[in-house]
Amino acid sequence: MSTRLLYLIFVRVCGWLVLLGRSPASKDIELLVLRHEVAVLRRTQPKPRWDWADRAVLAALIRLLPTTLRAHRLITPGTVLRWHRHLITRKWTYPKRTGRPPISPEIAALIERLATENTTWGYQRIQGELLKLGHQVSASTIRRIPKTLGLPPAPKRQTDTT
Repeated sequence: MSTRLLYLIFVRVCGWLVLLGRSPASKDIELLVLRHEVAVLRRTQPKPRWDWADRAVLAALIRLLPTTLRAHRLITPGTVLRWHRHLITRKWTYPKRTGRPPISPEIAALIERLATENTTWGYQRIQGELLKLGHQVSASTIRRIPKTLGLPPAPKRQTDTT
């Protein structure tokens, strides 16, 4: 029991000696960081949430702390880096377009007209005719458009008997 008490006193005295060797600016910055952490922890929410202003203040102040004290903060350098990556990904994201671009209504109407007027033409034949007219449309898109309009495939579209 007495050795533990002596050890704790020795550690506290060594901490004070180290504190005496530090500059006043370093002590002031550490006090600002600790006060800001306490202010965030005292918020009334069940779990303290860091908003962008808290993150900016702590990131700026932590950079000024000595390297030995940076490891003992609530906000570690890894957390600051994660915040930075998150900020960059939010700023530099562009809308992601997936799939093919939509077909214009004029081309869809042309596909419908070719399919209804030429009942024996299949999807690849309609694709070839559109290519001759200067429109590049895939066969699967041509298959999808008459299907949405309720037109059957080429062999079933032919109603006359020869």
